[in-house]
Amino acid sequence: MTTTDPGFREAQYDSVSVLMSGQGGAYPYGNTVIARGSAGTLVIDPSLEVDHDPVDADAVMISHAHEDHIAGLKHFTAPTYVHDADLAGVRSLRVLIDGFGIPPEIRSFAEKHIADQFDLPDGRPDAIGVPSEHVFDLGDISATVIHLPGHTAGHCGVLIEPIGFCYVADIDLTSFGPMYGDVGSNLDDYLASIERVREIDARWYGTFHQKGVIEGADDFRTRLDAFRGVIERRDARLLEFLGEPHSIVEIADHRLVYRPHVEMPFVGAVELRTAQLHLDRLVRHGAVLEVEPGRFSRT
Repeated sequence: MTTTDPGFREAQYDSVSVLMSGQGGAYPYGNTVIARGSAGTLVIDPSLEVDHDPVDADAVMISHAHEDHIAGLKHFTAPTYVHDADLAGVRSLRVLIDGFGIPPEIRSFAEKHIADQFDLPDGRPDAIGVPSEHVFDLGDISATVIHLPGHTAGHCGVLIEPIGFCYVADIDLTSFGPMYGDVGSNLDDYLASIERVREIDARWYGTFHQKGVIEGADDFRTRLDAFRGVIERRDARLLEFLGEPHSIVEIADHRLVYRPHVEMPFVGAVELRTAQLHLDRLVRHGAVLEVEPGRFSRT
């Protein structure tokens, strides 16, 4: 690796380089991917530590509409692309924040946090929507958009071929586990997306947060199993709690995602959305019943 900026280190994987976060990649930081082809250069998810366009990019791909993935976008003038389902959130910061599904009383906190931490513009109104399987032709390499919804409705990865680099964005393999607490989140979609990336045989797998780059499909799939296991543990925790009837608010207060000592304004909204998604899924599978209006118990 060679130092290219005080904020990150550049690691090379054939014609793909990753600007590895100098802060370890935990939120609000992340790892930015650059694919250099003979006919063009694509930047994916310019992070908070990217304070200029280091490659004179021909195109920028945003994996999904979250503030940490567009943090460095203001430094790029190249055409910006995002999946159609998350396009409105990249075009408008207001729409991006709407997607959190937070109550009005804490919206001002979210707006202040984003302003203080990221100093984002009001949006990228000229962003271009693309469908799944959209291909960036970079000459001797190509970058194909892979729709991986669940985290957000438009969350995507990018497969760079023929070198075999698969960027999986926020399927980030952390011990914290999957996040699906937004309005556009979907637990069943997230599980399906995990299975989709499991089927991709690549040489390298890149994540936006923390883990960075994993080499080899076997190691990646082992880590992916552990990541998916967090969802299963949340299911088990919920079923244990529903040994007696409880409401959705009581389930959220019990917490499936955050530990009891974590106190941040958005925690309640995330817990409520997560609890609802798990509850809906377990009801569909017959593991939970609504025993009286608004109160649920395991079968």
